[in-house]
Order: sequence, then structure tokens, then C-alpha cells
Amino acid sequence: MHIIGASGLVAYTRVRRLLENNTVRAFFVAVVLSLVSSHALVHAEDGTEHASALLWGDTHLHTAYSFDAFLFQNRSTDPETAYRYAMGLPVIHPFHKARVQRLRPLDFLVVSDHAELTSVPLRLAKGDSVISNTEFGRFALAKMKEGKGAEVFSMLVQAGASGESAMVDELLSEEIRRTPWTQTAEIADRYNQPGKFSALIGWEWSSLPDGANLHRIVFMDGDADQAKQFLPFSSSDSVNPEDLWSWLDETQPRVRAQFVSIPHNMNLSKGRTFELNKFDGSPMTPEYATQRARWETVAEVTQTKGDSETHPLISPNDEFADFETYEFLIGGLESEEKPDLNGNYARPALMNGLKLKQELGVNPFAFGMIGSTDSHTALSSSEESNFHGKQVTDSTPERKMIERAGRVGWDMAASGVAAVWAKENTREAIVEAFKRKEVYATTGTRIGLRVFAGTDFVDDDLNAVDMVARGYARGVPMGGQLSLAEQAPRFMIHASRDAMSAGLDRIQMVKGFLNAQGKPEERIYDLAGGENRARLDDGRFEPLPNTVNLNTAEYDRAQGLAELKVVWEDPDYTEGQVAVYYVRVLEAATPRHSLLDAVALEEELPERFAKTIQERAYSSPIWVN
Repeated sequence: MHIIGASGLVAYTRVRRLLENNTVRAFFVAVVLSLVSSHALVHAEDGTEHASALLWGDTHLHTAYSFDAFLFQNRSTDPETAYRYAMGLPVIHPFHKARVQRLRPLDFLVVSDHAELTSVPLRLAKGDSVISNTEFGRFALAKMKEGKGAEVFSMLVQAGASGESAMVDELLSEEIRRTPWTQTAEIADRYNQPGKFSALIGWEWSSLPDGANLHRIVFMDGDADQAKQFLPFSSSDSVNPEDLWSWLDETQPRVRAQFVSIPHNMNLSKGRTFELNKFDGSPMTPEYATQRARWETVAEVTQTKGDSETHPLISPNDEFADFETYEFLIGGLESEEKPDLNGNYARPALMNGLKLKQELGVNPFAFGMIGSTDSHTALSSSEESNFHGKQVTDSTPERKMIERAGRVGWDMAASGVAAVWAKENTREAIVEAFKRKEVYATTGTRIGLRVFAGTDFVDDDLNAVDMVARGYARGVPMGGQLSLAEQAPRFMIHASRDAMSAGLDRIQMVKGFLNAQGKPEERIYDLAGGENRARLDDGRFEPLPNTVNLNTAEYDRAQGLAELKVVWEDPDYTEGQVAVYYVRVLEAATPRHSLLDAVALEEELPERFAKTIQERAYSSPIWVN
């Protein structure tokens, strides 16, 4: 028998009473699950160590070094500001000058300033004669003094879209480009702390042919000495992504570092990110598919400028398809064209990839999925209650009401985050995880998620203390490929809530496959939603009550579950079927940043803006056959 002293008895009684509260108990369970999933060492039966650290990061962040960020009044930040904020340190906001800080630090960050005109407006404003003596410098400086920096940005967008860049050609010299790139790389090295925080070196390639967003984020696992061996490939070199991949083919072995290329905002690409032809309109070839698959192992499916998973017109039977749908093109202009939506979104691209593999022998669209912010504030803020906007001028509730080219700050999403299953928190391990696609996306919340596919998983495996080791030993993780004959695939899935957000609503499986006619189809299954969860006639779970108080933005934190887990076998699998599967996990409803602002302002939120949100996670897919 254990003897507890008086003070200990009081403490024990208080803890027991706390745990009798459903909300507090769910919080403690979520914290424990998070700690276990993030730090447990995982070894397969053969002793091989697998991904054991769940890392949270952002691969897409801009500072005042990016010309558009600076021209929209981010005048004071640099990569150092970005890393400090990501690490959880307080910094000064570049617009309203208040102290700001993340609620929770990140584990890694890529500062990805535009490769085009890096730091040019910043240097111009600081009186750098190398810039001010150019034709562009004289034009831009005059506009900036008149308070018309936005006109400079519009000119640059138009020049990029048309391919006419005579005014900026003189800014492409190595003398001008070398300084900010060297500074970016050296700052990353100073903040890189292997095992604690990874500062990865990267940039954004900002191709915009005819207004179509074909941007890519490029980053590497190397250090500043390796980065100094090249200048970032920019859209001034080429707007064709195939040329970017060829540059990577040449550069990676030369500098002896591993690179990753990530498309983002496919939703704004006018159907071109996942078009079924090459950039010049000619048919895809096996060589093209191989090169693309080698470099673009991951796509950014959620960020401030909307969600790129799917669209309600693509997935009319998906009740959750209309999520953070953003339909403004770069520069804030609403698209008057009717692009091929299949080329704009991840889900149809994954399904089209199955067909292309049959035709070409290689799947060009075999990508994993992540989220990141694309913030231009140098502040990686994806927390709904601590969102600083995409541009610094959207940083206060009142300023989010200001319209710019048809959109306002509330059109932006407080999203997203890249979740990475890595062997350790180092540059090398993170890039390795991106290469093998053992990553997933969230819209800003920290939902824990493990997915394995095999043929013989059972509930005992799911409930075992070595569940993850069993998953690696007898199956493949997210991002993997599974070859099957007659047996249907079985998936072992475990999800845990974010202790600082709502509980979990449901686990869904999204399946894409080729039907008997060889055409892509999609199917969505509700797999887990808690014991005795009622289902509708079509098999979907009944919705959880939305508990958000629209007058106060309060909600019931006990709504939803601390964890959901399931072993599921595809009931519709047919022998030899070619399919792709990914898991979508939904939270119970919480207040969106737009509602939080409206409550703070004591004003009614305009009808077109969502008041609540169901945060979510998207796993990287697993391909069968």
C-alpha cells in the first residue's frame, strides 16, 4: 500500500477531479498521445530504424527580401526575424510594431523569398547605390516615394506574365543577386540547430505565364557553403518548370546536396499545374514523367491563398469539398476564364496519375501532400486565433476589411502546416522524408496521424504498444506503394487531436481508382467517428453539432474525440485494381479567424465569409498496384 501525505492527497484529489472532466481528460489524453507519437523510437523487426519524430514546420515563408512583401509595407523583416518567430521567440510586428509570438514553436522552417528581384526594393529604400542607379531603381524609387509601391508590383506581375522584362534585365547581374542569397544562406546556418530546430535554405521560383500560378518552392539539405556554389534558378531564367527540373538535375550532384521542388497554389494555375501535356502543349513522354516524379515528390495543398485538395465542382458528392475555396488570380484579379479544374487540384491529379502510369510506365503525379503558409509577413502564423494575415497590412481586424483588387483579408485562410515523420530533426532527415513522401498536410492544427497499408493488419496490431513498428514491418507508410494480387489492401490508421484545438470528428478514406472502362473515379468512406456514432442511409456519419457561439466565438472543447483509430479493408477492391488512397481527418467545428475578428470589432461579419471552420489533415497517399 502506498502512503500519500496530506499535501499529496490534496494534489491527488485535485488531479482526479480534473480528470473526471471530459474536456480536461481529453486534453491530457491528447498531450500524452502527442508525446508518444512524436518521440518514441521505432525499429522494425530487422532492427532498421524508421521515422520516429513528428516534426511541424513551414516550407514557404517570405520576408522583406521578397519584392512584393516589401511593396505591401513589410519594410523591416529579414530571415533572422522569420527564424526567431518560428522558434517561438517574441518579435516586433513589421507593420503595427506590437510584440507578437507563436503560441507554439515550429521544428523547422524554410525562408523562401522570391528568386526574382530578391531584396531589390529593400536595398533601394536603404539607399543602396548599386540598385538606385539602375533604370528600374529610378522608376521604383519615384513610385515608392509617392506611396505607389503597389503599382511597381503590378508592373512586375504583368512583365512576368507577358515575358517582357527589359526594365529588370539589368537587375539580374550576379553582383546584384549574390548579396541577398549569401545573406539568406548564412543566416540559415546561424539558426540551424541539429536535433532542436532545422533552418533549411531555399527560395521560390515564381513562374507566372499568362497569369497562371506555376510557382515552386525549392529547398535543399545543404549548408551555406554549398548554397554559395550557385544562384537560385528564377523565372527570369525560364518560366518552364521542365527547365527548373533540368537545372536541378545538373546542380544537385555538383553541389552534393539533396533538393526538393514543391508546386503550390495549384488552385490558381488556370488548370496548368497538373495539365496532361508538357509545358509547350506537346504530349507527355516517359522521360518527362520520370523527371517530374523525381523532383516533385510533394505538393503544397493548403495555404493562405486557399485549399487545393479538391473543388465542389470536381467532387459534388463530397460534403467537405467546398473548403477555403479561393478563386482570385495572382494580383487579386478574379478569373474570367473557365480553366480545367482537374489541372488545379490534387485529388483529380492523383487519379489522372494512375491513368498516365498505364500509358507512360511512370506516374508523373505521384506526390505527397503538405501545408505551409506563404505568409509575406516573415511570421509563420497558421494558428486561427493568432493569424497575422498574408500581407502585413492584413494584420489587424480592422485592416482585414480593406478591399484590395476585389478581395479582403478575410478571404485568406489561416493555413497551413507541414507535418513530417523524420528519423531526427536535421536538414538531411527532413529532406529525406520529403523524398520518400512520409509527410502530411494540416490546415494549421496539429492533428497527429499515422497511416500504414498492408494485407494482414488486425485490431491487435492497432492496439499494440509497438503498433508503429508493426506497421513498418508488415506494410508501407504514407507515401508508399503496395503491390497486391487477390487480397484487398488493409489500412491501419491512428489519429490524435491537437490539445489546443477541438476534438476529432471523423477519419475518412479518399480513394481514387480506374474503373472497368479505365476512367478515374473517386470514392469517400467514413471510417471512424467514435463508438455508436450514428450513420445516415448512405453510410456517412451524422454531423457533429456545431457548438461555436457566433456572438462570443466560444465553443465546447469536449466536442469530438481525443483519438480515433481503425483497421479498414477496402470493401470495393477488385483483383488487380489500380488505386490511390489518402486519409482525411476532420476536427469538430471551431471559430474561423474571420469570426474572431468580427467579435473583437463588435460588428456583423459579411455573409460571404465563413464564421466557423473544420480544421483537417490530409495524409500523403498510398498507391496500390
